[in-house]
Amino acid sequence: MNRSRDPSATNFFDNIQRTFSGLNNRLEKSVQEHLRNVYATVAAGVGAAAIGAAIHMFTNILRANFLLAFVSTGVMFTLISTPHTRENEKKRLGYFLLFCGISGVSMGPLLERVIEIDPSCVLTALLATTTVFGCFSLVALHAPSTKYIHLGGTLASASLCLLFAAFFASYYVIIIGGLALACAFVVYDTQLIAEKSRRGDDDYIWHAVELFMDFANIFRYLIVLLADKRQRDNRKRRD
Repeated sequence: MNRSRDPSATNFFDNIQRTFSGLNNRLEKSVQEHLRNVYATVAAGVGAAAIGAAIHMFTNILRANFLLAFVSTGVMFTLISTPHTRENEKKRLGYFLLFCGISGVSMGPLLERVIEIDPSCVLTALLATTTVFGCFSLVALHAPSTKYIHLGGTLASASLCLLFAAFFASYYVIIIGGLALACAFVVYDTQLIAEKSRRGDDDYIWHAVELFMDFANIFRYLIVLLADKRQRDNRKRRD
């Protein structure tokens, strides 16, 4: 017996297929190839960060501490100072993965706190981050013009305002504002990377650094929001 397919589900998947296939008409082949390299590197970086977080939480090999911030800065400086050449590609990729791994270790204390509240928040935040990051990336790539590139000054000013607002604004406002700003940076950085690729900048490793930091910031804000909500729900049930 033939089972009829759900029309809404069919339309949903058809729309997704059209969304991705439409990029073939909007983006040059060289840009598409560059973006594939960038996103593959970002995915590897997220994996390295997950390993770093696991090392912090489940072993005594390496724990997050203040000195680790200096190590992370040193690795980033080394990556920046290493020329982008074919000979240095593997070396720079190693620096990138090391930076991501250290970032994961640094995130370990936050994850431990969230797991104490509700372990499911970690996976939920990761899936939500991937969805949000992907959606805003598609917004940037499907935009009819490069108008989002001009948001650089605005985003820099907004970041400075958010920094000062941390001294007097409520905690919730800071988290929401930071999340909105992180999403805006995904759009800005994605368009900027595509435009740089058109102009011959094929440093996919450095471009992956920019998007990895956007991804990590979104994850931090989302997991804090989820954990805070679960904590409030738990308190209400106890009361």
